[in-house]
Amino acid sequence: MTTRTAGPADASVAGTLALTALTPIVWGSTYAVTTEFLPPDRPLFTALMRALPAGLALLALTRVLPRGRWIGRAAVLGILNIGAFFPLLFLAAYRLPGGVAGVLGAVAPVFALVIATVALSEKPGGRRLLAGVVGVVGVALVVLRANAQLDTVGVLAGLAGAASMAAGTVLTKKWGRPDDVGPLAMTGWQLTAGGVFIAPLALLVEGAPPALDAEAVGGYLYLGVVGTAVAYWLWFRGIARVPATSVAFLGLLSPVSAAMIGWVALGQALTALQVLGMVIALGGTLLGQAVGAPKVAVRPVEPPVSAESGSGAALTAGIAANRP
Repeated sequence: MTTRTAGPADASVAGTLALTALTPIVWGSTYAVTTEFLPPDRPLFTALMRALPAGLALLALTRVLPRGRWIGRAAVLGILNIGAFFPLLFLAAYRLPGGVAGVLGAVAPVFALVIATVALSEKPGGRRLLAGVVGVVGVALVVLRANAQLDTVGVLAGLAGAASMAAGTVLTKKWGRPDDVGPLAMTGWQLTAGGVFIAPLALLVEGAPPALDAEAVGGYLYLGVVGTAVAYWLWFRGIARVPATSVAFLGLLSPVSAAMIGWVALGQALTALQVLGMVIALGGTLLGQAVGAPKVAVRPVEPPVSAESGSGAALTAGIAANRP
C-alpha cells in the first residue's frame, strides 16, 4: 500500500480554492453595505448598478465581444449567473425572513452536484452529498430564527435562484471560454448580459432611479468594483481551474462572513448556536472539496492580453445571509 504525498498540482488546486474563497467572503459584506449606505427598497436598481456599469466598463477595457455561438452562450450564462439569479434572490428575500432565504441559498451546492453529474459527468459520491447536508445545517444554525415563517412563492423563488446560480456555475465550467479570450472579458460579457436583462425589470417594478448621495455613490462603487468586479472575476477564474462543485461549496462561506461582519462592524450579537453553525458550515465547505488533484482540463498559461491587466468584474445580490 502506497501513501500519496501532496505535490505541486495539489498546492496549485489549494491555492486556487483559497483565492476563489475570497469571493463569497466579500459577498458576505454586501448586506452591511446595502443596509448602511444604499437607498432602501431598491434591490433591482442595486443589482442593475452593480452589473451593467461594470460589464460595460470591462467591454471597453478588453475590447473583446462574443462571436458566433458565444453570443448565445454569454447571454445564457449572464442570465443564469446574474440576470435571473438576482431578481429571484430578491423576491425570496422580500417574501421570506432573511434566515430562510439564506438556507435556501445554501442548497445551491446540492443543485450543483446534481447538474454536474449530468453535464460534466462529475460523480458526487457520498462524501459530497454529506457535505451538502452538513452545509445546509450549518447555515441554518447561523441564520435561521425560531419565528421564521414560510411563504410558498418566496420558497420557490429562493430554490429557483439557487438552481439558477448552480446551473450557471456548472455551465461556465462545461463551456469554458474561447481560446483567445481571457477571464476578464468573459466576466464582462456575463455582467453586461445580466444587466441588460435586469434593466427593464428594474424600470417596470421600481420606476425611475432614486437620487444618490455621496454615501450611496461610495457604496455602489465598493459593490461594483470589489463585490462585483474583483469577486466575480475570481469566481469564474476558480471555476475554470477546479471542479465546479468544489467552487459551489465555497458559497457556504458567504453567510458565515455576513454574520461575522455583522458582529464586528454592526455590533450584532452572536449566539453560541450561531458559532456552532459557523463551524459546521466551514466543515461542510471543506468536506465538499475534491480529494487530491482533480483531473480537469486546465490551460497551462493564459495568453497575455494587455487590455485585461486591470481588476475583474462581478455581480452578487445584496441580501443578508445569502450568496451572491
